Amino acid sequence: MDLFEYARQKNDKKEAPLAGRMRPITLDEVVGQEHIIGKGKMLYRAIKADKLSSVIFYGPPGTGKTTLAKVIANTTEANFIQMNATTSGKKEMQEAIKEAKEALGMYQKRTILFIDEIHRFNKAQQDYLLPFVEDGTIIMIGATTENPYFEVNQALISRSNVFQLKPLENAAIKELIYRAVEDEEKGMGIYHARIEEDAADFLADMAEGDARSALNAIELGVLTTEPDEKGQIVIDLAAASECIQRRVTRYDKGGDNHYDIISAFIKSMRGSDPDAAVYYLARMMEAGESVTFIARRIMICASEDVGNADPQAIQVAVACAQAVEKIGFPEAQIILSQAVTYVACAPKSNSACEAIFGAVSAVRNKKNGQVPNHLRDAHYKGAAKLGHGIGYKYAHDYAHHYVKQQYLPDELVGTTFYEPGQEGYEKEIKKHLEFLKNGE
Repeated sequence: MDLFEYARQKNDKKEAPLAGRMRPITLDEVVGQEHIIGKGKMLYRAIKADKLSSVIFYGPPGTGKTTLAKVIANTTEANFIQMNATTSGKKEMQEAIKEAKEALGMYQKRTILFIDEIHRFNKAQQDYLLPFVEDGTIIMIGATTENPYFEVNQALISRSNVFQLKPLENAAIKELIYRAVEDEEKGMGIYHARIEEDAADFLADMAEGDARSALNAIELGVLTTEPDEKGQIVIDLAAASECIQRRVTRYDKGGDNHYDIISAFIKSMRGSDPDAAVYYLARMMEAGESVTFIARRIMICASEDVGNADPQAIQVAVACAQAVEKIGFPEAQIILSQAVTYVACAPKSNSACEAIFGAVSAVRNKKNGQVPNHLRDAHYKGAAKLGHGIGYKYAHDYAHHYVKQQYLPDELVGTTFYEPGQEGYEKEIKKHLEFLKNGE
């Protein structure tokens, strides 16, 4: 590194955003994530002893994935190479492997290769790393906001320890906020600003576990707030609310969190909890989810989980889907709320759902018998000669518009696919079927 490069790096560090400047250098400076890096935990011991094996850090933005990689870089005696999968390709990987082989061969020095956003590498790029992880040429650290079990090559997963980082607790965010305000070397301490406790509480809560979001708000607040009559910059609740005007909404429509929220939404409707269901509806709407996507899920739930316990539910859901397409936001949220709360509060039955699953299983796994002759089409020429339609009993000619006769193929006679439940209207269906079959 020449003098100019050194000066450039020093200047870059000085001008970097607060969140970048405040990154911990040592493991003991890291705040939060005690479940994986608390003293005595495996990862803590491995980093301290410089005996790290390949790992993948998985978690939402701002939870410390890159921070942990930087701490490892500062702690290890191994050669450390960093790349970002959004800007790096096979050429950069080949150069990194070449450097790792030279360090190992010439100096018996291990190489840690940190790949940020590893899920951005395609399958071929991930496959390229496999033999070098396998033979120890590199120790890989991958960081990803996406579920690695979906987005990362399973062969890489099997050769790595996966650590899930969780959104930081409010107390941890608050500690970082105070540290950023007071630290004169890396933080905003040179401004001698002060943050009031309720403002710190507010920012910690609004950040939703994202340290970067809270630190960005602090930096903006200190740099833009006018000093008071005593000449001191005071970040009060009003100033804090201006710096982070909207709560950080964790919802990536193409990512892991998307599936978690929609799963919770459906399970809340199925579980008859209208409060939780409408809450997750709000989460999706605030994140800009498609109304069509939401409406489809309501319709599915109305049929799969409510079914004939309340046949009105599917009608409400379909009407909702049609209405929101015509109306749009913001009024569509009222219609969605009506449908969601209706489906959530409706009596539940999955009997219709189980019926089709059972029937499909029978079709796929059992011999498909012949349609009984008396049920076959009798309208074409020659049908009578084949016995088709002969002996069919027209239900409306009998009392209660019902008559006993065989409908299933011989191989399935006596099989029951639909078992009405005891909830809602399905209780009446069950009673009606028993009356017809038993004559009671």
